[in-house]
Amino acid sequence: MTPSESRSAAIRAWRTSIPPLVTFAIPALAVAIASLVSVFPRDAHSKTVSIARPQPRVELPAGRIEGSREQADSTQLDVFRGIPYAAAPVGALRWREPQPVERWAGVRDAKRFAPRCMQVALFRDMKFRSDTMSEDCLYLNVWTPARSPDEKLPVLVYFHGGSFSAGDSSEPRYDGASLAARGIVSVTVNYRLGVFGFLTLPQLAQESPHGASGNYGMLDQVAALQWVRENIARFGGDPQKVTIGGESSGAMSVNTHMASPLSRGLFARAIGESGSTFASGTLWSRQKAEKNGQAFVRRLGATSLVALRNVTALDLLRASRGGYKLPMFFWPVVDGYFLTEQPATTFRNGAQAQVPLLVGTNSHEADQAWLEQNRELTPALWRASLTALFRERADEALALYPGVDANEIAHASTTLAGDMALSHGVWRWMDTHRTASHAPVYFYLYTHARPAKRNAPPGAPAEPGAMHASEIEYMLGNLDREPSYAWTADDREVSRLFSGYAVQFVKHGNPNGATLPDWPAVREDQGGLLRQVIDTRTETQIDRSAARHAFLESEFAKGRFTPGAAR
Repeated sequence: MTPSESRSAAIRAWRTSIPPLVTFAIPALAVAIASLVSVFPRDAHSKTVSIARPQPRVELPAGRIEGSREQADSTQLDVFRGIPYAAAPVGALRWREPQPVERWAGVRDAKRFAPRCMQVALFRDMKFRSDTMSEDCLYLNVWTPARSPDEKLPVLVYFHGGSFSAGDSSEPRYDGASLAARGIVSVTVNYRLGVFGFLTLPQLAQESPHGASGNYGMLDQVAALQWVRENIARFGGDPQKVTIGGESSGAMSVNTHMASPLSRGLFARAIGESGSTFASGTLWSRQKAEKNGQAFVRRLGATSLVALRNVTALDLLRASRGGYKLPMFFWPVVDGYFLTEQPATTFRNGAQAQVPLLVGTNSHEADQAWLEQNRELTPALWRASLTALFRERADEALALYPGVDANEIAHASTTLAGDMALSHGVWRWMDTHRTASHAPVYFYLYTHARPAKRNAPPGAPAEPGAMHASEIEYMLGNLDREPSYAWTADDREVSRLFSGYAVQFVKHGNPNGATLPDWPAVREDQGGLLRQVIDTRTETQIDRSAARHAFLESEFAKGRFTPGAAR
């Protein structure tokens, strides 16, 4: 079998075992985005065990909570799960800004994860430790070293991915024990999803004191950040040293918070993994989102807000099961309140949060399944595909994504699919922030492929590259929370490096540390931009993709393409 045939067989085997879950439509072709991954962590070096009483208690403005004393390796942690940061958004509070929590009597148990937000099962890589889902889901979790609350440790607030339609703060891959064992107060957050978090209607705007609707899920995140600002010192965290982070749609959240006037001053650093709002067309205008919302209401048959709020949560969820099929698609919108303009415009004007940024993508954010389809990868097929995509600009595209043999075409098509799905928007986020801010930007390309699963048949191929979302458990130090993979010494070394960079960045706004390869901030060098390639051999390289991204942005701006849906 030739190397090309072997690689194609590996991709087909991987694609068969985990079917693509996200697609976006483009003329004459459908680019299948490989948004797979199984990442349901446990720290690469840390297993958490509970310790007998006394259990930790914290006095909050709304009442007292009791968590659990646990241990990660040799470090004792205080863990508080299911802390309410806003009132339940049910009944009359459905599709309203989050409201303050009412005070409770006695001691509230904070040892179990609260229900996840209402959602459809879209992604096979998601595993939940929450018992159920509910519209009453505005809760967060805190992991902190069992030390004096006066220490004022740096804080990471992490927003889960899931295309603003799925996901949960209880997922093991986001577990905060590993980072807490290294001196960071770690927070994960639930926020309203799908139709519950992003329905946009003129009627809702009319009743809002701000004249806006939609973005309820983003306002939930703002409320969580405000809760952290007001309360994290009670858990030993420093409210002046908060980093916000997230992957895919979680990174899109970070991107929008950097642009939103409502989030200003609530964080000091930002981490974005494989997600951005910067590709033209990613975020809808208010008018387009309202049209989508009105189509949903007609489909539901409700005639008033009272009627809409009387529909059960399950019936609303069932009615919105269109998933990625327009028009039943709900996510952030330029509403005039949370977002006053497209985030890219805010950044270009230098009006974004001027904070250090660590941002990057993976090498295989999407694959060439859309091109291959059991056909031989020939130069003629590649040119025909680019012509179908870019018409009269096919020659320009071919110069940017060259392919003269099967191996080169496979690489070029994977790069193009990844660029169109996610990488283009992330690159523009990085480049715009570095040119419109004095704060440092640290740019990465993650290339390490996960090993085969433990239960895979003999000879089963590993993943063909660093797939979308596959970096999460490495960066957050949670390999051991995903036992289905046969982790190797190389995997643990990559996790040591990547999580080490993350820890240093959260603590200091700079990823560098004594035991880590040097990672310079982005700057122009030798006709390109410096970026850190993270793998078993981690090193600084020159990124020379600016021409690709200028070309793609001009194509996105024509409105012919829809940027890929971020996980």
